[in-house]
Amino acid sequence: RFARRASAEGLVVIDEPESIVRCTNKVFLAEALERHRVAMPRSVVFGEDNAHLVGERIGFPCVIKQPDSAFSAGVIKAESAEEFAERVGELFEGTDLLIAQEFVPTEYDWRIGVLGGEPLFACRYHMARGHWQIVKRDGEGIHEGACDTMRVEDAPKRVVELGVRAAGLIGDGLYGVDLKMIGGRAKVIEVNDNPNIDAGYEDQAIGDELYTRIMRHFLVRMENRRNLS
Repeated sequence: RFARRASAEGLVVIDEPESIVRCTNKVFLAEALERHRVAMPRSVVFGEDNAHLVGERIGFPCVIKQPDSAFSAGVIKAESAEEFAERVGELFEGTDLLIAQEFVPTEYDWRIGVLGGEPLFACRYHMARGHWQIVKRDGEGIHEGACDTMRVEDAPKRVVELGVRAAGLIGDGLYGVDLKMIGGRAKVIEVNDNPNIDAGYEDQAIGDELYTRIMRHFLVRMENRRNLS
């Protein structure tokens, strides 16, 4: 609502309403990636009446996501058909549809930051210690894996190119595209709006230049808007 109001007032909004709506709906993302033939892990969108498709098309273990899941919350791993049947019931309490993806264990996930259709940063987010996600939540708090960032030109070209292509399906704002390398191929896990950009992490490689590029993006859009008025 805040972003929609800002746009209506004529402000330049980097996380515009359309991107928020598209990125926070994992069902839309899965269908958009499939429609445009963007490589991703095997995925199934399902409801309570066709949940059997998960076992038939993906198998177990698999990862189940709520449509509005974020920061590793609303995401579970089902090791077996029995655990799947037990866990999805609680997830269906808040939604009519869920997304299942094949479980592909990796040491880290790639994240490509994209701004205005151009790559901004390239990170590797390592899994939290003893866990299958980059964020682990337990009784002792929240634990995160390590992050290492490199210059975009030093990251695998196919990862960067696929990240930029996936972001283009959402818009021309600021996005963080999560990918995995599976069998030598880059595959998109999801596209995030308003991605983390934290001092000492995503800016490791280019420092203040990262923030300069973002401010320059704002400036260009403000000047373009003024010239149209």
